[in-house]
Amino acid sequence: IATTLLSAAAAFSPARTSTPLRSVTSLDASKCGDFDFDVIIVGCGVGGHGAALHSRAQDLTTAIFSGQDVGGTCVNRGCVPSKALLAASGRVREMRDSAHLSEFGIEVEGEVKYDRAGVAGHAKQLANKVKGNLEGSLVALGVDIVDGRGVLTGSAHEVKDESSGKVYTAKDIILAPGSIPFVPPGVTVDEKTVYTSDGALELNSVPEWVAIVGSGYIGLEFSDVYTALGSEVTFIEALPNIMPTFDREIAKLAERLLIRERPIDYRTGVFASEVTPGIPGEKPVTIKMIDANTKEHVETLEVDACMVATGRVPNTQNMGLEDSGIETQRGFVAVDEKMRVLSKHEDGEVIPNVWCIGDANGKMMLAHAASAQGISAIENIVGREHAVNHDAIPAACFTHPEIAMVGPTEEQAIERAEKEGWTLGKSQGSFRANSKALAELEGNGMAKVLYNKDTGKVVAVHIIGIHAADLIQECSNAVAAGTTVQELSMMVHTHPTLCEVLDEAFKGAVGMSAH
Repeated sequence: IATTLLSAAAAFSPARTSTPLRSVTSLDASKCGDFDFDVIIVGCGVGGHGAALHSRAQDLTTAIFSGQDVGGTCVNRGCVPSKALLAASGRVREMRDSAHLSEFGIEVEGEVKYDRAGVAGHAKQLANKVKGNLEGSLVALGVDIVDGRGVLTGSAHEVKDESSGKVYTAKDIILAPGSIPFVPPGVTVDEKTVYTSDGALELNSVPEWVAIVGSGYIGLEFSDVYTALGSEVTFIEALPNIMPTFDREIAKLAERLLIRERPIDYRTGVFASEVTPGIPGEKPVTIKMIDANTKEHVETLEVDACMVATGRVPNTQNMGLEDSGIETQRGFVAVDEKMRVLSKHEDGEVIPNVWCIGDANGKMMLAHAASAQGISAIENIVGREHAVNHDAIPAACFTHPEIAMVGPTEEQAIERAEKEGWTLGKSQGSFRANSKALAELEGNGMAKVLYNKDTGKVVAVHIIGIHAADLIQECSNAVAAGTTVQELSMMVHTHPTLCEVLDEAFKGAVGMSAH
Protein backbone atom coordinates (compact mmCIF):
# COMPACT_ATOMS: atom_id res chain seq x y z
CA ILE A 1 0.00 0.00 0.00
CA ALA A 2 2.79 2.44 0.89
CA THR A 3 4.47 1.89 -2.48
CA THR A 4 1.19 2.30 -4.32
CA LEU A 5 0.41 5.56 -2.56
CA LEU A 6 3.90 6.92 -3.17
CA SER A 7 3.42 6.21 -6.87
CA ALA A 8 -0.01 7.82 -6.84
CA ALA A 9 1.36 10.88 -5.10
CA ALA A 10 4.12 11.22 -7.67
CA ALA A 11 1.65 10.84 -10.52
CA PHE A 12 -0.32 13.85 -9.31
CA SER A 13 2.76 16.07 -9.21
CA PRO A 14 4.27 17.95 -12.13
CA ALA A 15 7.91 17.28 -12.91
CA ARG A 16 10.17 19.32 -10.65
CA THR A 17 13.65 19.26 -9.21
CA SER A 18 13.62 16.89 -6.26
CA THR A 19 14.79 18.24 -2.93
CA PRO A 20 15.95 16.12 -0.02
CA LEU A 21 13.16 15.50 2.47
CA ARG A 22 14.05 15.98 6.09
CA SER A 23 12.42 15.10 9.38
CA VAL A 24 10.54 18.15 10.62
CA THR A 25 9.11 19.16 13.94
CA SER A 26 7.10 22.12 15.14
CA LEU A 27 10.37 23.74 16.23
CA ASP A 28 12.08 23.83 12.83
CA ALA A 29 9.16 24.01 10.41
CA SER A 30 10.42 26.45 7.85
CA LYS A 31 7.43 27.26 5.67
CA CYS A 32 4.69 27.56 8.25
CA GLY A 33 4.97 31.18 9.29
CA ASP A 34 2.98 31.55 12.49
CA PHE A 35 1.90 27.88 12.48
CA ASP A 36 3.52 24.72 13.79
CA PHE A 37 2.91 22.93 10.48
CA ASP A 38 1.79 23.59 6.96
CA VAL A 39 -0.65 20.67 7.13
CA ILE A 40 -2.18 18.67 9.98
CA ILE A 41 -4.08 15.49 9.09
CA VAL A 42 -6.54 14.09 11.60
CA GLY A 43 -6.71 10.34 11.04
CA CYS A 44 -4.09 7.90 9.82
CA GLY A 45 -5.97 5.44 7.66
CA VAL A 46 -5.19 4.93 3.99
CA GLY A 47 -6.70 8.34 3.17
CA GLY A 48 -4.72 10.23 5.78
CA HIS A 49 -1.58 8.31 4.86
CA GLY A 50 -1.99 9.15 1.19
CA ALA A 51 -2.50 12.81 2.00
CA ALA A 52 0.60 12.84 4.23
CA LEU A 53 2.81 11.28 1.55
CA HIS A 54 1.69 13.78 -1.06
CA SER A 55 2.00 16.65 1.40
CA ARG A 56 5.66 15.78 1.96
CA ALA A 57 6.13 15.32 -1.80
CA GLN A 58 5.21 19.00 -2.04
CA ASP A 59 7.73 19.79 0.72
CA LEU A 60 5.00 20.81 3.16
CA THR A 61 5.71 20.32 6.85
CA THR A 62 3.20 17.74 7.98
CA ALA A 63 1.81 16.19 11.16
CA ILE A 64 -0.69 13.37 11.37
CA PHE A 65 -2.86 12.38 14.34
CA SER A 66 -3.00 8.59 14.38
CA GLY A 67 -5.26 8.00 17.37
CA GLN A 68 -2.97 5.00 17.97
CA ASP A 69 -4.48 3.44 14.85
CA VAL A 70 -1.94 3.76 12.03
CA GLY A 71 -3.52 2.18 8.96
CA GLY A 72 -7.06 2.73 10.17
CA THR A 73 -9.91 0.40 9.33
CA CYS A 74 -8.55 -0.83 6.00
CA VAL A 75 -5.24 -2.09 7.32
CA ASN A 76 -6.26 -3.21 10.80
CA ARG A 77 -9.92 -4.23 10.59
CA GLY A 78 -10.93 -4.26 6.93
CA CYS A 79 -9.51 -4.63 3.43
CA VAL A 80 -6.13 -6.09 4.35
CA PRO A 81 -6.88 -8.79 6.97
CA SER A 82 -10.07 -9.83 5.17
CA LYS A 83 -7.99 -10.61 2.07
CA ALA A 84 -5.81 -12.86 4.19
CA LEU A 85 -8.87 -14.77 5.44
CA LEU A 86 -10.20 -15.04 1.89
CA ALA A 87 -6.86 -16.30 0.61
CA ALA A 88 -6.56 -18.98 3.29
CA SER A 89 -10.19 -20.12 3.14
CA GLY A 90 -10.03 -20.09 -0.66
CA ARG A 91 -7.19 -22.62 -0.54
CA VAL A 92 -9.31 -24.84 1.68
CA ARG A 93 -12.24 -24.60 -0.74
CA GLU A 94 -10.03 -25.50 -3.71
CA MET A 95 -8.35 -28.44 -2.01
CA ARG A 96 -11.66 -29.86 -0.80
CA ASP A 97 -13.22 -29.67 -4.27
CA SER A 98 -12.16 -33.14 -5.41
CA ALA A 99 -14.27 -33.00 -8.59
CA HIS A 100 -12.59 -29.76 -9.67
CA LEU A 101 -9.11 -31.08 -8.86
CA SER A 102 -9.73 -34.34 -10.74
CA GLU A 103 -10.24 -32.36 -13.95
CA PHE A 104 -6.64 -31.22 -13.54
CA GLY A 105 -5.57 -34.80 -12.92
CA ILE A 106 -4.94 -34.02 -9.26
CA GLU A 107 -6.01 -36.21 -6.35
CA VAL A 108 -5.75 -35.24 -2.69
CA GLU A 109 -5.74 -38.16 -0.28
CA GLY A 110 -7.25 -37.81 3.15
CA GLU A 111 -9.19 -34.97 4.72
CA VAL A 112 -8.11 -31.39 4.06
CA LYS A 113 -7.86 -29.71 7.45
CA TYR A 114 -7.15 -26.19 8.62
CA ASP A 115 -6.10 -24.60 11.89
CA ARG A 116 -8.54 -21.83 12.78
CA ALA A 117 -6.02 -20.06 14.97
CA GLY A 118 -3.43 -20.32 12.21
CA VAL A 119 -5.78 -18.77 9.65
CA ALA A 120 -6.62 -15.95 12.06
CA GLY A 121 -2.93 -15.51 12.82
CA HIS A 122 -2.14 -15.09 9.12
CA ALA A 123 -4.63 -12.21 8.94
CA LYS A 124 -3.24 -10.58 12.07
CA GLN A 125 0.35 -10.94 10.95
CA LEU A 126 -0.42 -9.38 7.57
CA ALA A 127 -2.21 -6.43 9.17
CA ASN A 128 0.70 -5.80 11.53
CA LYS A 129 3.22 -5.98 8.70
CA VAL A 130 1.35 -3.52 6.50
CA LYS A 131 0.75 -1.22 9.48
CA GLY A 132 4.48 -1.22 10.19
CA ASN A 133 5.24 -0.43 6.55
CA LEU A 134 2.85 2.52 6.57
CA GLU A 135 4.27 3.93 9.79
CA GLY A 136 7.79 3.46 8.48
CA SER A 137 7.02 5.36 5.29
CA LEU A 138 5.66 8.31 7.29
CA VAL A 139 8.73 8.47 9.51
CA ALA A 140 11.08 8.13 6.55
CA LEU A 141 9.48 11.10 4.82
CA GLY A 142 9.61 13.31 7.89
CA VAL A 143 5.95 13.28 8.91
CA ASP A 144 5.39 13.99 12.61
CA ILE A 145 3.11 11.30 14.07
CA VAL A 146 0.99 12.35 17.04
CA ASP A 147 -0.35 9.27 18.83
CA GLY A 148 -3.47 10.92 20.27
CA ARG A 149 -6.82 11.51 18.62
CA GLY A 150 -7.10 14.94 17.06
CA VAL A 151 -10.11 17.19 17.69
CA LEU A 152 -10.91 20.70 16.52
CA THR A 153 -10.85 23.37 19.22
CA GLY A 154 -13.30 25.78 17.62
CA SER A 155 -10.51 28.20 16.82
CA ALA A 156 -9.22 28.37 13.26
CA HIS A 157 -6.07 26.40 12.41
CA GLU A 158 -6.04 24.49 15.72
CA VAL A 159 -6.13 20.77 16.50
CA LYS A 160 -5.93 19.44 20.04
CA ASP A 161 -4.44 16.12 21.07
CA GLU A 162 -7.33 14.61 23.02
CA SER A 163 -4.94 12.54 25.13
CA SER A 164 -2.45 15.18 26.24
CA GLY A 165 -4.50 18.33 25.74
CA LYS A 166 -1.70 19.89 23.72
CA VAL A 167 -2.82 22.19 20.90
CA TYR A 168 -1.08 22.15 17.51
CA THR A 169 -1.55 24.70 14.74
CA ALA A 170 -1.42 24.42 10.96
CA LYS A 171 -2.26 26.56 7.97
CA ASP A 172 -4.48 23.75 6.62
CA ILE A 173 -6.26 20.91 8.41
CA ILE A 174 -7.41 17.73 6.68
CA LEU A 175 -10.04 15.65 8.46
CA ALA A 176 -9.68 11.92 7.74
CA PRO A 177 -11.32 10.18 10.71
CA GLY A 178 -12.75 7.26 8.71
CA SER A 179 -15.79 5.25 9.74
CA ILE A 180 -17.04 2.59 12.15
CA PRO A 181 -19.48 -0.29 11.66
CA PHE A 182 -23.16 0.65 11.80
CA VAL A 183 -25.21 -1.39 14.26
CA PRO A 184 -29.00 -1.02 13.73
CA PRO A 185 -31.36 -0.39 16.64
CA GLY A 186 -32.43 -3.58 18.39
CA VAL A 187 -29.18 -5.40 17.63
CA THR A 188 -27.01 -6.21 20.64
CA VAL A 189 -23.37 -6.79 19.76
CA ASP A 190 -21.09 -8.70 22.12
CA GLU A 191 -18.35 -9.34 19.49
CA LYS A 192 -18.48 -13.04 20.46
CA THR A 193 -21.70 -14.49 19.09
CA VAL A 194 -23.07 -11.28 17.58
CA TYR A 195 -20.35 -9.24 15.93
CA THR A 196 -19.50 -6.64 13.31
CA SER A 197 -16.76 -7.03 10.73
CA ASP A 198 -14.32 -5.95 13.47
CA GLY A 199 -15.09 -9.05 15.47
CA ALA A 200 -15.48 -11.33 12.46
CA LEU A 201 -11.90 -10.63 11.39
CA GLU A 202 -10.65 -12.08 14.66
CA LEU A 203 -12.11 -15.44 13.54
CA ASN A 204 -12.56 -16.56 17.14
CA SER A 205 -14.78 -19.38 15.92
CA VAL A 206 -16.19 -20.99 12.79
CA PRO A 207 -19.91 -21.33 13.59
CA GLU A 208 -21.91 -24.21 12.16
CA TRP A 209 -24.67 -21.78 11.18
CA VAL A 210 -24.12 -18.05 10.90
CA ALA A 211 -26.62 -15.39 9.89
CA ILE A 212 -25.25 -12.35 8.08
CA VAL A 213 -27.35 -9.21 8.28
CA GLY A 214 -26.73 -7.34 5.02
CA SER A 215 -25.63 -8.66 1.62
CA GLY A 216 -23.19 -6.02 0.42
CA TYR A 217 -19.44 -6.33 -0.14
CA ILE A 218 -18.59 -7.19 3.47
CA GLY A 219 -21.35 -9.74 3.93
CA LEU A 220 -20.58 -11.46 0.63
CA GLU A 221 -16.88 -11.75 1.36
CA PHE A 222 -17.50 -13.28 4.78
CA SER A 223 -20.05 -15.72 3.35
CA ASP A 224 -17.21 -16.85 1.08
CA VAL A 225 -14.89 -17.35 4.06
CA TYR A 226 -17.45 -19.11 6.25
CA THR A 227 -18.75 -21.54 3.64
CA ALA A 228 -15.20 -22.45 2.59
CA LEU A 229 -14.41 -23.32 6.22
CA GLY A 230 -17.57 -25.41 6.65
CA SER A 231 -20.31 -23.06 7.88
CA GLU A 232 -23.87 -22.70 6.66
CA VAL A 233 -24.95 -19.11 6.01
CA THR A 234 -28.27 -17.26 5.99
CA PHE A 235 -28.39 -13.73 4.62
CA ILE A 236 -30.93 -11.28 6.06
CA GLU A 237 -31.48 -8.40 3.63
CA ALA A 238 -33.86 -5.47 4.22
CA LEU A 239 -34.21 -4.56 0.54
CA PRO A 240 -36.24 -6.60 -1.99
CA ASN A 241 -33.18 -8.06 -3.77
CA ILE A 242 -30.11 -9.85 -2.56
CA MET A 243 -26.92 -7.85 -3.28
CA PRO A 244 -28.97 -4.69 -3.85
CA THR A 245 -26.10 -2.30 -4.59
CA PHE A 246 -24.66 -4.38 -7.43
CA ASP A 247 -25.55 -4.18 -11.11
CA ARG A 248 -28.63 -6.41 -11.40
CA GLU A 249 -27.32 -8.59 -14.23
CA ILE A 250 -24.09 -9.17 -12.34
CA ALA A 251 -26.01 -9.79 -9.10
CA LYS A 252 -28.13 -12.49 -10.75
CA LEU A 253 -25.04 -14.31 -12.00
CA ALA A 254 -23.37 -13.83 -8.62
CA GLU A 255 -26.40 -15.36 -6.92
CA ARG A 256 -25.97 -18.49 -9.03
CA LEU A 257 -22.21 -18.75 -8.52
CA LEU A 258 -21.80 -17.53 -4.96
CA ILE A 259 -25.07 -18.47 -3.26
CA ARG A 260 -27.07 -21.23 -4.95
CA GLU A 261 -24.08 -23.55 -5.35
CA ARG A 262 -23.15 -23.16 -1.67
CA PRO A 263 -24.81 -23.87 1.69
CA ILE A 264 -26.39 -20.42 1.70
CA ASP A 265 -30.00 -19.27 1.85
CA TYR A 266 -31.47 -15.82 2.32
CA ARG A 267 -34.41 -13.74 3.42
CA THR A 268 -35.14 -10.47 1.61
CA GLY A 269 -37.50 -7.63 2.47
CA VAL A 270 -37.06 -8.15 6.21
CA PHE A 271 -35.37 -6.30 9.05
CA ALA A 272 -33.48 -8.02 11.84
CA SER A 273 -35.47 -6.04 14.41
CA GLU A 274 -34.00 -7.74 17.46
CA VAL A 275 -30.77 -9.73 17.75
CA THR A 276 -29.89 -11.25 21.11
CA PRO A 277 -26.45 -12.77 21.74
CA GLY A 278 -26.14 -16.37 22.83
CA ILE A 279 -23.56 -18.43 24.69
CA PRO A 280 -21.24 -20.52 22.48
CA GLY A 281 -22.14 -24.18 22.74
CA GLU A 282 -24.97 -23.53 25.18
CA LYS A 283 -27.48 -20.96 23.96
CA PRO A 284 -28.24 -19.88 20.38
CA VAL A 285 -28.34 -16.35 19.01
CA THR A 286 -31.96 -15.27 18.56
CA ILE A 287 -32.92 -13.13 15.57
CA LYS A 288 -36.42 -11.71 15.27
CA MET A 289 -37.35 -10.52 11.79
CA ILE A 290 -40.09 -8.13 10.73
CA ASP A 291 -41.45 -7.31 7.29
CA ALA A 292 -39.63 -4.26 5.90
CA ASN A 293 -42.93 -2.68 4.80
CA THR A 294 -45.61 -3.76 7.27
CA LYS A 295 -43.22 -4.08 10.25
CA GLU A 296 -45.08 -7.25 11.27
CA HIS A 297 -43.15 -10.15 12.77
CA VAL A 298 -42.47 -12.80 10.13
CA GLU A 299 -39.89 -15.21 11.54
CA THR A 300 -37.49 -15.94 14.39
CA LEU A 301 -34.17 -17.65 13.71
CA GLU A 302 -31.93 -19.38 16.20
CA VAL A 303 -28.37 -19.59 14.92
CA ASP A 304 -24.88 -20.16 16.31
CA ALA A 305 -23.65 -16.67 15.43
CA CYS A 306 -24.74 -13.49 13.71
CA MET A 307 -22.56 -11.08 11.78
CA VAL A 308 -23.85 -7.54 11.38
CA ALA A 309 -22.77 -6.19 7.97
CA THR A 310 -25.18 -3.29 7.56
CA GLY A 311 -22.69 -0.70 6.39
CA ARG A 312 -20.59 1.91 8.10
CA VAL A 313 -21.07 5.39 9.58
CA PRO A 314 -18.60 8.30 9.86
CA ASN A 315 -16.32 8.34 12.88
CA THR A 316 -16.93 12.05 13.42
CA GLN A 317 -18.54 12.18 16.85
CA ASN A 318 -16.86 14.35 19.49
CA MET A 319 -14.40 15.85 17.01
CA GLY A 320 -15.33 19.45 17.78
CA LEU A 321 -17.04 19.91 14.41
CA GLU A 322 -20.00 21.82 15.82
CA ASP A 323 -17.67 24.18 17.70
CA SER A 324 -16.06 24.98 14.35
CA GLY A 325 -19.37 25.76 12.64
CA ILE A 326 -19.61 22.46 10.79
CA GLU A 327 -23.03 20.77 10.66
CA THR A 328 -23.17 17.08 9.73
CA GLN A 329 -25.91 14.85 8.36
CA ARG A 330 -25.88 11.41 9.96
CA GLY A 331 -22.28 12.17 10.82
CA PHE A 332 -21.20 12.97 7.26
CA VAL A 333 -19.25 16.16 6.62
CA ALA A 334 -20.26 18.18 3.56
CA VAL A 335 -17.47 18.99 1.09
CA ASP A 336 -17.23 20.54 -2.36
CA GLU A 337 -15.50 18.95 -5.36
CA LYS A 338 -12.12 20.18 -4.06
CA MET A 339 -12.64 18.45 -0.67
CA ARG A 340 -13.09 21.79 1.11
CA VAL A 341 -15.38 21.46 4.13
CA LEU A 342 -18.74 23.23 3.92
CA SER A 343 -20.63 24.55 6.92
CA LYS A 344 -23.67 22.43 6.01
CA HIS A 345 -24.97 20.17 3.22
CA GLU A 346 -27.56 22.57 1.83
CA ASP A 347 -26.17 25.93 0.68
CA GLY A 348 -23.20 25.61 2.98
CA GLU A 349 -20.27 28.02 2.96
CA VAL A 350 -16.64 26.97 2.66
CA ILE A 351 -14.86 26.69 5.99
CA PRO A 352 -11.45 28.23 5.20
CA ASN A 353 -8.42 25.91 5.34
CA VAL A 354 -10.39 22.85 6.49
CA TRP A 355 -10.69 19.79 4.26
CA CYS A 356 -12.33 16.39 4.69
CA ILE A 357 -11.50 13.15 2.87
CA GLY A 358 -12.54 9.52 2.92
CA ASP A 359 -15.50 7.82 4.56
CA ALA A 360 -16.33 10.89 6.64
CA ASN A 361 -17.52 12.86 3.61
CA GLY A 362 -19.58 9.95 2.23
CA LYS A 363 -18.72 10.52 -1.42
CA MET A 364 -17.28 7.03 -1.91
CA MET A 365 -16.51 4.82 1.07
CA LEU A 366 -13.46 3.01 -0.28
CA ALA A 367 -9.87 3.14 0.99
CA HIS A 368 -8.35 3.99 -2.39
CA ALA A 369 -10.99 6.69 -2.94
CA ALA A 370 -9.94 8.22 0.37
CA SER A 371 -6.32 8.21 -0.75
CA ALA A 372 -7.23 9.85 -4.07
CA GLN A 373 -9.21 12.51 -2.21
CA GLY A 374 -6.26 13.12 0.12
CA ILE A 375 -3.91 13.65 -2.81
CA SER A 376 -6.50 15.91 -4.44
CA ALA A 377 -6.85 18.00 -1.28
CA ILE A 378 -3.10 18.57 -1.18
CA GLU A 379 -3.14 19.54 -4.86
CA ASN A 380 -5.71 22.20 -4.06
CA ILE A 381 -3.83 23.33 -0.97
CA VAL A 382 -0.74 24.08 -3.08
CA GLY A 383 -2.82 25.93 -5.66
CA ARG A 384 -3.23 23.34 -8.40
CA GLU A 385 -6.98 22.97 -8.83
CA HIS A 386 -8.08 19.36 -8.88
CA ALA A 387 -11.29 17.36 -8.52
CA VAL A 388 -11.52 13.58 -8.17
CA ASN A 389 -13.55 11.81 -10.85
CA HIS A 390 -15.39 9.32 -8.67
CA ASP A 391 -16.93 7.63 -11.72
CA ALA A 392 -13.43 6.45 -12.61
CA ILE A 393 -12.68 4.87 -9.22
CA PRO A 394 -13.00 1.08 -9.35
CA ALA A 395 -14.34 -1.20 -6.64
CA ALA A 396 -14.09 -4.93 -6.04
CA CYS A 397 -15.61 -7.71 -3.98
CA PHE A 398 -13.01 -10.41 -3.36
CA THR A 399 -15.23 -13.47 -3.41
CA HIS A 400 -14.40 -16.59 -5.43
CA PRO A 401 -14.97 -15.68 -8.25
CA GLU A 402 -14.42 -11.97 -7.80
CA ILE A 403 -16.74 -9.10 -8.72
CA ALA A 404 -15.40 -5.73 -9.86
CA MET A 405 -16.86 -2.57 -11.30
CA VAL A 406 -16.18 1.00 -12.28
CA GLY A 407 -18.83 3.61 -13.01
CA PRO A 408 -22.61 3.35 -12.59
CA THR A 409 -24.70 0.19 -12.76
CA GLU A 410 -26.58 -0.45 -15.99
CA GLU A 411 -29.78 0.70 -14.30
CA GLN A 412 -28.14 3.96 -13.23
CA ALA A 413 -26.52 4.42 -16.66
CA ILE A 414 -29.91 4.09 -18.37
CA GLU A 415 -31.32 6.84 -16.15
CA ARG A 416 -28.28 9.03 -16.74
CA ALA A 417 -28.46 8.60 -20.52
CA GLU A 418 -32.15 9.52 -20.58
CA LYS A 419 -31.58 12.56 -18.37
CA GLU A 420 -28.54 13.84 -20.28
CA GLY A 421 -29.80 12.96 -23.76
CA TRP A 422 -27.35 10.39 -25.07
CA THR A 423 -27.64 6.76 -26.20
CA LEU A 424 -26.31 3.94 -24.04
CA GLY A 425 -24.45 1.08 -25.70
CA LYS A 426 -23.66 -2.31 -24.19
CA SER A 427 -21.22 -5.05 -25.13
CA GLN A 428 -20.15 -8.22 -23.33
CA GLY A 429 -17.22 -10.62 -23.15
CA SER A 430 -17.36 -14.13 -21.71
CA PHE A 431 -14.90 -16.09 -19.61
CA ARG A 432 -16.28 -19.27 -21.22
CA ALA A 433 -14.53 -18.36 -24.48
CA ASN A 434 -11.25 -17.35 -22.82
CA SER A 435 -8.32 -19.76 -23.13
CA LYS A 436 -6.65 -18.73 -19.88
CA ALA A 437 -9.88 -19.02 -17.90
CA LEU A 438 -10.53 -22.45 -19.41
CA ALA A 439 -6.98 -23.54 -18.55
CA GLU A 440 -7.79 -22.62 -14.95
CA LEU A 441 -11.15 -24.41 -15.23
CA GLU A 442 -12.74 -21.08 -14.30
CA GLY A 443 -15.02 -20.42 -17.26
CA ASN A 444 -17.87 -18.90 -15.26
CA GLY A 445 -18.20 -15.16 -15.58
CA MET A 446 -18.66 -12.19 -17.85
CA ALA A 447 -17.51 -8.64 -18.49
CA LYS A 448 -20.03 -5.96 -19.45
CA VAL A 449 -18.96 -2.69 -21.03
CA LEU A 450 -21.39 0.24 -21.03
CA TYR A 451 -20.53 3.14 -23.31
CA ASN A 452 -21.87 6.33 -24.84
CA LYS A 453 -22.83 5.47 -28.43
CA ASP A 454 -22.63 9.11 -29.46
CA THR A 455 -19.04 9.67 -28.30
CA GLY A 456 -17.77 6.10 -27.92
CA LYS A 457 -16.50 6.86 -24.41
CA VAL A 458 -16.62 4.09 -21.80
CA VAL A 459 -19.16 4.89 -19.08
CA ALA A 460 -18.91 1.79 -16.88
CA VAL A 461 -17.62 -1.79 -16.78
CA HIS A 462 -18.86 -4.65 -14.59
CA ILE A 463 -17.02 -7.95 -14.28
CA ILE A 464 -17.62 -11.21 -12.45
CA GLY A 465 -15.02 -13.91 -12.89
CA ILE A 466 -11.56 -15.07 -11.92
CA HIS A 467 -9.27 -12.12 -11.06
CA ALA A 468 -11.96 -9.55 -11.88
CA ALA A 469 -10.43 -7.19 -9.30
CA ASP A 470 -7.20 -7.06 -11.31
CA LEU A 471 -8.92 -6.80 -14.68
CA ILE A 472 -10.97 -3.74 -13.74
CA GLN A 473 -8.00 -1.36 -13.63
CA GLU A 474 -7.70 -1.21 -17.42
CA CYS A 475 -11.34 -0.15 -17.51
CA SER A 476 -10.91 2.42 -14.75
CA ASN A 477 -8.05 3.97 -16.68
CA ALA A 478 -10.22 4.09 -19.81
CA VAL A 479 -13.00 5.92 -17.97
CA ALA A 480 -10.53 8.34 -16.39
CA ALA A 481 -8.83 9.10 -19.70
CA GLY A 482 -12.03 9.33 -21.73
CA THR A 483 -10.87 6.51 -24.00
CA THR A 484 -13.37 5.36 -26.61
CA VAL A 485 -14.40 1.82 -27.47
CA GLN A 486 -13.09 2.51 -30.96
CA GLU A 487 -9.63 3.18 -29.53
CA LEU A 488 -9.79 0.26 -27.11
CA SER A 489 -10.88 -2.15 -29.82
CA MET A 490 -7.60 -1.54 -31.66
CA MET A 491 -5.37 -2.01 -28.63
CA VAL A 492 -3.53 -5.34 -28.46
CA HIS A 493 -4.06 -7.63 -25.48
CA THR A 494 -1.63 -10.38 -24.55
CA HIS A 495 -2.67 -13.90 -25.58
CA PRO A 496 -3.61 -16.02 -23.77
CA THR A 497 -4.66 -13.84 -20.82
CA LEU A 498 -7.83 -13.09 -18.93
CA CYS A 499 -7.82 -9.51 -20.19
CA GLU A 500 -8.93 -10.84 -23.58
CA VAL A 501 -12.40 -11.06 -22.04
CA LEU A 502 -12.35 -7.27 -22.10
CA ASP A 503 -10.87 -7.25 -25.60
CA GLU A 504 -13.89 -9.27 -26.75
CA ALA A 505 -16.25 -6.73 -25.19
CA PHE A 506 -14.41 -3.71 -26.62
CA LYS A 507 -14.34 -5.21 -30.10
CA GLY A 508 -17.99 -6.23 -29.87
CA ALA A 509 -18.93 -2.61 -29.19
CA VAL A 510 -17.73 -1.61 -32.66
CA GLY A 511 -18.90 -4.69 -34.55
CA MET A 512 -15.59 -6.54 -34.53
CA SER A 513 -15.01 -10.14 -33.52
CA ALA A 514 -12.33 -11.40 -31.14
CA HIS A 515 -10.72 -14.80 -31.68
